[in-house]
Amino acid sequence: MPVASEPRHHHRRTGLRRAGLAALAVAIGFGLVSGCASLDEKQRAWIFQPSDRTWSGGLAAAQGMADVWIPFRSDETGEAVRLHGLWLPQPRADAPLLLYLHGARWDVRGSAHRMRRMHELGFSVLGVDYRGFGQSSPALPSESLAHEDAQAAWQWLATQHPGLPRYLFGHSLGGAIAVLLAAEVPDLAGLMVEGSFTSIPEVVGSFKWGWLPVSPLITQRFDAGARIGQVRAPVLVVHGSNDSLIPSALGHALYERAPQPKRWVLVEGGSQHNTNTLGQPLYREAVAALFGLGRAAAE
Repeated sequence: MPVASEPRHHHRRTGLRRAGLAALAVAIGFGLVSGCASLDEKQRAWIFQPSDRTWSGGLAAAQGMADVWIPFRSDETGEAVRLHGLWLPQPRADAPLLLYLHGARWDVRGSAHRMRRMHELGFSVLGVDYRGFGQSSPALPSESLAHEDAQAAWQWLATQHPGLPRYLFGHSLGGAIAVLLAAEVPDLAGLMVEGSFTSIPEVVGSFKWGWLPVSPLITQRFDAGARIGQVRAPVLVVHGSNDSLIPSALGHALYERAPQPKRWVLVEGGSQHNTNTLGQPLYREAVAALFGLGRAAAE
């Protein structure tokens, strides 16, 4: 499987991903000419940027994690699906479980470093690739398909490790997917989102050309802001102050719409890529205060 080298500077990766979201304007223009099906497909491709590639640091961080396979039949397509995931358990059999949902572009190995940091906080961590990413079944991802994939991974944790508390973590686009799942599952112990947003139209509206009236044409809306109020578990929202892809104001707006109990953490100097690293001490404190986990380590 191909491996991409990590660019030397984080802003280069941000630029590539910003270009993907910015290309929504081109996708919408193309769709107006070619029809609604093309409009939807172009948006899905540019938002997810599905790939079986990762950066070199992600490949190294994934070493030693166990491969898991999650088979299910899609209600939307009727097809048999097999998702690939990485599993990083704790030595303790009763450790809380965390489902990690990654963002766009890289496969799950690209998030292995974040998975390891959440593991350091005491969670047994499952990271999963949506259809179209990594070794999961081939498909053009969509909001509804990714939601189905997250549901299947959530159920896998319950089946394989019954009776243990389950938490959700989503980074960037994965944060919106996590919110949509968190709003409907009754057995959620807690939700964490990092570098995420209220909706794709609001992200597009934050760009310099955001005044263009394209919002009604966006089919992949990921309206986390409208759904987070339905979450019935503690919510932790984390954002970097220097995030140039998704402004921290959108992360804070998502936090404002969440019900209590909740906590907002702004990591000074954090970007879309290094907030998890810089914010690890703040994560430890917040996880202890909000979820009651790892208190001894935090004190």
